[in-house]
Amino acid sequence: MNPTLIGAAAGVVLAITALVFGFWGFLLVMVFGTIGAVVGAIVSGRLDVRAVVDAARGRRSA
Repeated sequence: MNPTLIGAAAGVVLAITALVFGFWGFLLVMVFGTIGAVVGAIVSGRLDVRAVVDAARGRRSA
């Protein structure tokens, strides 16, 4: 799947969620989707948690 198709599918899901469950349901889906994306990136190795924590603390990494 290419990124355009994934983005379009995510947009459709969020639009349906907003229509069915209202604003708070939409917001809850967004929060859980973001958490799932971060966990997936960590598990797949695309996100280095140590580098993120160091950047948040103001430390530079090589």
